[in-house]
Formats: sequence, structure tokens, C-alpha cells
Amino acid sequence: MATDPKIERLRKLREEAKLGGGPERIERQHKRGKLTARERLDLLLDENSFHELDIFVTHRATGFGMEEKRYLGDGVVTGYGTIDGRLVYVFSQDFTVFGGALGEAYAEKICKVMDLAMRNGAPVIGLNDSGGARIQEGVESLGGYADIFVRNTLASGVIPQISAVMGPCAGGAVYSPAITDFIIIVQGTSYMFVTGPDVVKTVTHEEVTFEELGGAMVHNTESGVAHFIAQSEEECIQIIRQLLSYLPQNNLEDPPYIEPTDDPLRMEPALDTIVPDSPTKPYDMKEVIRLVVDDGEFFEVHEHYAPNIIVGFARLNGRSVGIVAQQPAVLAGCLDINSADKGARFVRFCDCFNIPLITFVDVPGFLPGVGQEHGGIIRHGAKLLYAYCEATVPKMTVITRKAYGGAYDVMSSKHVRGDINYAWPTAEIAVMGPDGAVNIIFRKEIAAAEDPEAERERLTKEYREQFAHPYIAAARGYIDDVIEPQETRPRLISALEMLQNKRQSNPPKKHGNIPL
Repeated sequence: MATDPKIERLRKLREEAKLGGGPERIERQHKRGKLTARERLDLLLDENSFHELDIFVTHRATGFGMEEKRYLGDGVVTGYGTIDGRLVYVFSQDFTVFGGALGEAYAEKICKVMDLAMRNGAPVIGLNDSGGARIQEGVESLGGYADIFVRNTLASGVIPQISAVMGPCAGGAVYSPAITDFIIIVQGTSYMFVTGPDVVKTVTHEEVTFEELGGAMVHNTESGVAHFIAQSEEECIQIIRQLLSYLPQNNLEDPPYIEPTDDPLRMEPALDTIVPDSPTKPYDMKEVIRLVVDDGEFFEVHEHYAPNIIVGFARLNGRSVGIVAQQPAVLAGCLDINSADKGARFVRFCDCFNIPLITFVDVPGFLPGVGQEHGGIIRHGAKLLYAYCEATVPKMTVITRKAYGGAYDVMSSKHVRGDINYAWPTAEIAVMGPDGAVNIIFRKEIAAAEDPEAERERLTKEYREQFAHPYIAAARGYIDDVIEPQETRPRLISALEMLQNKRQSNPPKKHGNIPL
């Protein structure tokens, strides 16, 4: 039986659309070490789950010969599918069509899936590979970007938004990913910048390569723009899938629960000796985290940026949690400008999406220095303070060693509405460390002593014995309990279960004014 010519035509048009800019350009994309827009979606989504929208859309531009160049889909593949059986909306930019440049119809396609995602409460994932605005379309392409930006902003805190940078991302194109929750960038083939190397050379006379200006490592270590670095497109897609496993579909849902295989009552004797006897000796806080969480699995975010603070996701008895912790092995765990920004952003994300927060504290204070003060450590430190104060999700805190000065307050203390606050016996909670305190309190006595150095040592030892412990704070109720390190996991799991129906809200307002 012959196929209806109309069906034949439909099938032919679908096949044409799937070729994007044609076989030659697809081959060129592969030679650059990059997958095509559709190949990326095949890897990202569950098998046979993708449903494409707007496959027949073409641009409406005339002039510059554009009326002769029309491609079905217009350079971006959009639609919806599932990841681990959960609904997601996607757009994947196609570099083989006009270098992935964005025009009016292209932007409308992206806006359509974003609107659907908001109406249906599901994440949006953008796979970015675009040369920027379509110059031939002029202001329409700029308007298209702004239409996307406003949707990114309105969706912020309502549905998770994830951006993968899998090729060029320049000019106005960088600001949509920048508003989203997480950015993953692929090493070697991808870059992000507002102005490219040629413009930089013209304006500032600086010679710089694409990689040096806006490559994957630059944005993971220097700028903090990107949250993850991937060594390949396949790894980038795996990171997206793993990240989503910790997140709810939207701000009205709880994060997914995974049936745990790790014993919730597991004690961990190694924690009893992990904090060194010397208060100045570092240790690895990531090891503490791994020993506490389910199966030792910690999914770190922003790993290469401001490593003096650690943020990421894990599970406790199958429940998704966000973890914030000092890293004593870097800058002694001091809070500085970049770590405050990094921590604040993560805390606010978890609060948006009902992910409980666990904070491990070993903080000697804020990093001193003229550079920090002039760079605005007060304002940046206030962001982290604001984020913790504002957060209404369950908040559990464990002080492992130092919690000095204002940094003690900031790090999810009882005073900023921490729900359950534990301390290990090694915890030191004070206005400042014993050395600094003695130098201020006993300045005159030390100066008048026959042997000032011996007197300072004696007074410091005395001060340490009297104040460098958790029991004064515990006596005030600022610490709910002093616990043995080995029992940290069962105690946190018990607290998390107890807090699962927590109800707390902030005063009604349009929004606060975080010290940006």
C-alpha cells in the first residue's frame, strides 16, 4: 500500500530538519571535537523520551540574502523529555545553522519551552553553543535575548535552571546562563566572555587568547562564573544528570528521596581523631563530610573556586542535603570575599528549593588585609550572613574546631535561626583565638613581667583552658549538645527526620535587599 504523499512530505521535512545546517557542517562540528545539538539531547535525556517542539519554525528576516537561507528549526532544537523518568524542558543550540546565532524566531522557541516549564513546574536545561546575536536581524535578536533574560529572572527560585556551555558563548549570550542556577563548561572547546580577544586588544591593547580570556578553567578558578568543569561533552551531560538527582522539580516540591543502603546508625570512630591536637594544624574537611554522608558520596559544587569554603550536595539516610563547610587546609578556613559569595549563593539556592542545610564549621574569622577591606569584605561577608538569616529550610550545624568572632555568628549559628547546633569536644567558640585575646586583655601585665614571653605563654594556656571549649556556649543553650565526633552521622540523621515538617516564614515583602 502506497504511503500518502502528505505523510511522505511530512517525513521528508522532519528528516531535513534533523540535518540542521547539512552534512558538511555536521562533519565540521565533529572535527572540532563537538557533538551536534541533537546528539547532545540523545545523551542527556532518557531513551525515546524526547518530544520536539517547533521543528518547522524558520526565521522571518529579509535582507543580506537571508530570505534565501532558511533552515527548519532555525538553529535551536527545543522540546521536553525525561531524565531518570522526571520531566525536563530543553533547548539545544545548533552551531551548524548560522553558527548557532540567535534571531527573533529562535528566541521565541526558547521562550516557549521556558513558559511551559514554569506552567508545569519542571527544570529547564539549556545547551549553549552559539556565536551570539544574529547580526542580520539587528534589534530583533537583541529583543529576543532580553525576552529570555526576563524569563530566566522570573523562573529563578521557582524551577531549577541549568546551563551547559558546550561551545562559544559571547556578548549578550552569556547573561542567560549567568542568571541560571548552575553553569557547566567544557574544557578546550568552550568559552564565555562579554567582549572577545579582538575587542580587548583594540580597547586595552592586551593580547589574550580565547582560552585565557574566557576558557573553562578561568571561569572555574578565577571568576567563579562556572560551577563545574567537564573534560568532555559526555562528562558535562553526566554532571547535569547527577546534579538533577539532588534537586526537586520546583520550589513547591521536596527533593527526591532515594532508598538508602547506608546504615543510619553507623558510627565513624575515625572522626574522633581527625581534628589535630595543634589548633594551627590543617586537616581535610572533605574527609569529614565523606565519613558522615550516605556511602561517602559528596557531589561538590564550585570545587575550584574559593576552595577555603566547600559547598555541595549529598544524602543523609536517602534525603538530599546541601552542605557548606570550611576547609582548614586552605587559608586556614578563613572567610574572604570570594568564599562569602560562593557560600551565600549556594545557601540561597538550597533555601529556594527546600533542600536542608548542614554546616560544618572551623572558622578562625574573616581574612585580614588591605585588599580584602578595600575589596568590600564587609559587604561580601554580609551576603553570607544575610543568606543564612533569610533561609527557612532545616539548618543543622556542627562546629568541629574554631568558631571565632563574627564568623561564628555568620556560619549558621543558633542566633541566625539555626535549628540544631552541635559541637565536637574539640570546638573553640570565642570572640577570638587565645593568642589574640591574651595580647589584648593582658597587654599591661605582659609588658610589666620579668619574662614577657613566658608570661604570655602562661596566660595563653590559662585562657585556652578556661575559654577554648564548647561548654560555655552549651551552658547558654547556644549549642544544643556537645557530641562525640563518631556519632555525628546518626545525630544529624535524627535531627533531619525531626525537622522534616519544619514551618518557618519571613515577614511579607516584595523581596529583601541583599547587600549585592
